[in-house]
Amino acid sequence: MKKIIPVTLLALIISTSAQAADASYTIKLMTPETALKAAQAALKKCRDGSYQVAVAIVDRAGQTQVVLRDRFAGAHTSGAATDKAWSAVSFKSNTTQLAESTQAGKPASGMRQIPRVLALGGGLMIEAGGNLYGAIGISGAPNGEADDACARAGIDAIAEDLELSM
Repeated sequence: MKKIIPVTLLALIISTSAQAADASYTIKLMTPETALKAAQAALKKCRDGSYQVAVAIVDRAGQTQVVLRDRFAGAHTSGAATDKAWSAVSFKSNTTQLAESTQAGKPASGMRQIPRVLALGGGLMIEAGGNLYGAIGISGAPNGEADDACARAGIDAIAEDLELSM
């Protein structure tokens, strides 16, 4: 009988701590400095292509961390870049793929009616080591492919930093 009580007590402690562990989780977030580094690299890539753009970085919850707008970028570009980044992180899909899957006549076409959804190229998820950190959005290059290339340059600039933080 004396052995049963300590074993029962140990089992109770283990199950209680397991339940507590399931009640929360840990996430990784980009620092503002990392988000800014990505935005600056993306802006540079676009400038090198003679594109005047806006760049936005959002965190994994879709909250804006950084917006940079080049001096001659259109007035619409800051909002469009932010909405592309928001769309990518919200639907966990790069916006070029989102544009394809939400075309008229496709089952997901109604997603385009959700406020803030911008299903055009230029929004890419920022992921590393299996973690979603956020997304980057570009607006103002001549097409979605060019927006995507600038966004990719921004992600490439921080990929090692995010991998090392694992």
